[in-house]
Amino acid sequence: MESKRSVALVTGASSGIGAALSERLARDGRDLVIVARRRERLEALATRLQAEAGATVEVLAADLTEPAQLERVVERLHEDERIDLLVNNAGFGGYGPFAELEPDFADRLIGVHVRAPMRLTRAALPGMLARGRGAVVNVASLLALSGPLRAPMAGRATYVGAKAFLMSFTQALAVELEGTGVQAMVVMPGMVQTEFFSTKRGGEPGAAALMSARDVAQAIVVGLELGEVICVPGLDDMSLFDALRNVQKATLFGRSAAQLAERYRR
Repeated sequence: MESKRSVALVTGASSGIGAALSERLARDGRDLVIVARRRERLEALATRLQAEAGATVEVLAADLTEPAQLERVVERLHEDERIDLLVNNAGFGGYGPFAELEPDFADRLIGVHVRAPMRLTRAALPGMLARGRGAVVNVASLLALSGPLRAPMAGRATYVGAKAFLMSFTQALAVELEGTGVQAMVVMPGMVQTEFFSTKRGGEPGAAALMSARDVAQAIVVGLELGEVICVPGLDDMSLFDALRNVQKATLFGRSAAQLAERYRR
């Protein structure tokens, strides 16, 4: 008999936040479609979750930077009306001066952080809207806010730009989805104990502590329950984002666009 349990599709599920969230969702009673490039890791995770949580776990090995493989995941979203949660978590880092960045590498980074979430979200939303329920979770980063800052890690323009897209895209999408029963939430973790960061970093003198991937998964689950649009796992004072929104609103609507600013009048 076909399972009647709801299904979550999670990209980047072979390690880190994706694997931890898959574990949490399986324990919470969901079936899963787990997506990543490394099939052997996905199969090991699927076997474990089936044994430990009784979940039905489908493995879908795909490199989301490859158009044909991305299309397979798009089609999978079209096929199953039980998929009511899409988690766009797949990604990789890439630092270095932009003028020295290999163009193919930049294309791949934009592909996995921007093009893939956009295409998968577009594939998932019509069915969710028709059913009046569902959620899309996009995993960005606090670095989305770091564009104008002299952060310790230099040469991050493409990565920061991609994560900033995810933040703004999700916020604007959440406005479109108001009253539909479908949620959009962007997750903005800091440094997390994943392969992205060395776990040894947290033990070095003066180094920032790393949050566990399980804690990020916990924040995602609870953030959805709270109806959050922005989920920052390590931030207690979310009024900071209210202040940021007020500054954005004042900048956008504060002065008539038809009037030239004083500093340009020479």
